Amino acid sequence: MARANSTRFERLEQTIIVSSLLLMGVVTVQPILNLLAISFSDSAQVPGMSGLAVIPRGFSLDVWTLLIANPEVQRGLLNSLFITVTGTILNVTFTALMAWALSRPRLPGRRILFVFVLATIVFEPGLIPDYFVVRELGLLNTYWAVILYKLVNAWYLIILIRFFEEVPGELLEAAELDGANAFQTLWKVVLPLTMPALATITLFYLVYHWNEFLRPMIYLNDSSMHPLQVVLRKFVLDGDKSSMVGLAAMSNYQGAAQISTRALNAGMIMLTILPILAVYPLILKFFTKGTMSGALKG
Repeated sequence: MARANSTRFERLEQTIIVSSLLLMGVVTVQPILNLLAISFSDSAQVPGMSGLAVIPRGFSLDVWTLLIANPEVQRGLLNSLFITVTGTILNVTFTALMAWALSRPRLPGRRILFVFVLATIVFEPGLIPDYFVVRELGLLNTYWAVILYKLVNAWYLIILIRFFEEVPGELLEAAELDGANAFQTLWKVVLPLTMPALATITLFYLVYHWNEFLRPMIYLNDSSMHPLQVVLRKFVLDGDKSSMVGLAAMSNYQGAAQISTRALNAGMIMLTILPILAVYPLILKFFTKGTMSGALKG
């Protein structure tokens, strides 16, 4: 009898968990599907579509054709790719190097350096001092003002330190006996064993750089250097159809004037979301393994 009650309770618990996850999934995915449906719908049908619609009405590629052909969107996409790829490579490289050094017990002044790292979490510099530093370094209106900010994130550094400390000492001693120096040990022994952690922080850095729009707005005065997120903000706030599709397209493309502004906004939002959605499945395996391993080690 107790076993039957326990089984009944477990089934109820499982049903609640599955239902909650399904509800969260629907709430998360539905707005994306709605934007996708609007962007692929015929402009004449868009005004009649509700916020719950997930199926396009009168399939059309006009919105995507106009957006991709817009030179401002093309420049924004290239700028975002450059900032994201360059920034992520530098972030992961310097975070891994610093984590490797701080994970070594024999490092002189290790505790003091770690206190400085923790201090950066507590004492976040304000925007005005940060602006003065960027100006004095001559980085205003350069990509480096955006890329070099938080070159090493303290939280991600702590994650890597934790993983590096879990590498068996026997493997490090064996590498040292084989004549490997510190960099060779890191590259050939430590990094392959901590790929889940590296993939995890890589994903975090990718999302951070791709979604960044505040610093480019402040430090990049040249509009040709603006990333895609700043271009999106300008389009959504201005609501100017001619800037969203380009003056050339307005005059050369038949039907451009009839394109729905709502459909253009939806297409532009999807254009900024899709690259991250495409990258995420590639490292999902490592991300899941890394987070679960970290939880078990904690």
